[in-house]
Amino acid sequence: MTIEEIWQKYKNTSDIFYKQELIEKYVPLVRIVAGRMYNFYGGNVEFDELLGFGIFGLIDAIEKFEVKRDIKFETYAQIRIRGSIIDSLRKLDWVPRSLRKKSKEYEAVISKLENKLFKNVTVDDIANELNVSKEEVQSTLAEISTFNIVSFEELISLKGDYYSANQSQLTPEEKISKEEIKKILKETIDSLPEKEKMIISMYYFDELTYKEIGEVLDLSESRISQIHSKAILKMKGSLNKIGIDDLY
Repeated sequence: MTIEEIWQKYKNTSDIFYKQELIEKYVPLVRIVAGRMYNFYGGNVEFDELLGFGIFGLIDAIEKFEVKRDIKFETYAQIRIRGSIIDSLRKLDWVPRSLRKKSKEYEAVISKLENKLFKNVTVDDIANELNVSKEEVQSTLAEISTFNIVSFEELISLKGDYYSANQSQLTPEEKISKEEIKKILKETIDSLPEKEKMIISMYYFDELTYKEIGEVLDLSESRISQIHSKAILKMKGSLNKIGIDDLY
């Protein structure tokens, strides 16, 4: 029986047997998503836990996926799987309060400096504003990198779910909100310095790891982490300006 036939059988009958067949078919997809996320969250959670969180997302995706829609299941499922993992990480509340505070502080400083200097903010600018060393700023950016990736991925996968199978059920206000989020994200990414833009593109769209991005740009993984973190803080700051500020 082909995968298309299994989908049709499941959607027509809701038989648990066909549902299990689909779960087994797509578990490798969960492993891919969980493995990629483990590269960054591994110091805080075990891989098997991420895999378990992702399985819940896969099951949710299978239940909600509309076969007739012109969307590949793999595309839709990856967002649901990632969203489930991120949501579970939030519930674990593993991010220290001091780290959340530091992220908010840096986000505010970058926003302030952008308005003041009318240019893309550098590590040196942040260091001068906070009266700390450049090395301390780089270290802090690396430290808050994982937290920022979690919160930003939550935003684009849950609040800005471009592939939601329930778009037709959204209210006009919700549709406008999602379109506004996408518009702001695009404008902010387009305004980033070329290197930051490339890293965001390679990480979120090409799904490369820090190591792979570093090889392309001839930079260390820690340097990629710092640049990535700074870019995310800028994007979060732009979204905060339109009232989207309830991440963590």
